[in-house]
Amino acid sequence: MQGLSCGISRIVGCRFSIYPMTDNFVEVITTALKEVDSSKVWSETDDVSTCIRGRSEHVFDVAKAIFVHAAKTGVHVVFNGTFSIGCPGDTAGDTYMSEDDVRLNEEKAKEESIEVATQFALYPMNNPDYMQVIIDQCAHAQEIGTFTKGVHYASRLDGDVHDVFYTLEQSFVNAAKTHERSHVTMTAVISANSPSKKDK
Repeated sequence: MQGLSCGISRIVGCRFSIYPMTDNFVEVITTALKEVDSSKVWSETDDVSTCIRGRSEHVFDVAKAIFVHAAKTGVHVVFNGTFSIGCPGDTAGDTYMSEDDVRLNEEKAKEESIEVATQFALYPMNNPDYMQVIIDQCAHAQEIGTFTKGVHYASRLDGDVHDVFYTLEQSFVNAAKTHERSHVTMTAVISANSPSKKDK
């Protein structure tokens, strides 16, 4: 039966929450959502989080755009999300996999330049060489110029929001290619406009 084996579906998903540290947080979130074209992903929002699913480029495009449009307000905003590919049984919503590779939000999002601090962690499951996969992606982040240092249970990235999201996407996609039928998850906490001094 389809859906019982890891990696049958290559849908990428992200479950995330956005936290604007301001009294009018509802307005910041709803305005950001209105500015983002999410027509190329499956999406569902409940009282805790939002889930988006589809091709990797569109999932990252939508996730970044929502964060950018919230962060451009200047308030302290935090994105807390988990990305996944190859999850056993993840087959619903396959129609979104037939979309083309044109990112609907990239041009508008690129108008904003926002410095962010990020902690992310890769989990290449069902892969005996998982530590090497993680090490390789940290090295790739160093080449991009966003890697700052390793911290307990995560790696630190700093830089422009577009460079950081590019690093996250590259790390996730590269890790997913390292093992047949791989199930990879990645957690990411991204902070913009924090009043706290950066601890590099």
